Amino acid sequence: MNQNYKAQGQARHLQTAYTNNGQTGYNTVPQGGMPQYTEAWALIEAARRMAEATTADNPKDAMREALRLNWRLWTIFQVELTGGESTIPEELRLNMLNLCKYVDQHTVGALADPTTKKVEVLVNINRDIAGGLLEGLKKAVEDAEPEQPQAQPTAQPQRSDPEDALVTLDETA
Repeated sequence: MNQNYKAQGQARHLQTAYTNNGQTGYNTVPQGGMPQYTEAWALIEAARRMAEATTADNPKDAMREALRLNWRLWTIFQVELTGGESTIPEELRLNMLNLCKYVDQHTVGALADPTTKKVEVLVNINRDIAGGLLEGLKKAVEDAEPEQPQAQPTAQPQRSDPEDALVTLDETA
């Protein structure tokens, strides 16, 4: 019974962490033109759905549906990473393909016996990868922005005659 209570607590935590609380950020599809942002959005959306599934009326069926959605997303990543025209550095590409393989294997196990703990692993992977994508995008945007010129202090006119630089305190002068 204690295990069941703990699992319910984990499910509530996951659901709270990824529920939108009435905001529309994850309910609207991002506009095209920024693939990294779209990928991050898709990962976060899949994580949110998996987290919400753990507290559904029929959690096993809901988790299976959310797991299948997440699996399709990771399959798309695999296809993109194995395509001949990938611009991703080789080491990163291989690391991502290894992660895709892990997600595949873990998802098969979770589909066979869906539990909050198994779903939580995939939610965390999605969240971490999305965070990395967004951080990379933020850095790319910052690097692309031209530096704003710093305000220069107003220069005092330089005097060419040293006599002009003398200040007298004599009021009669």
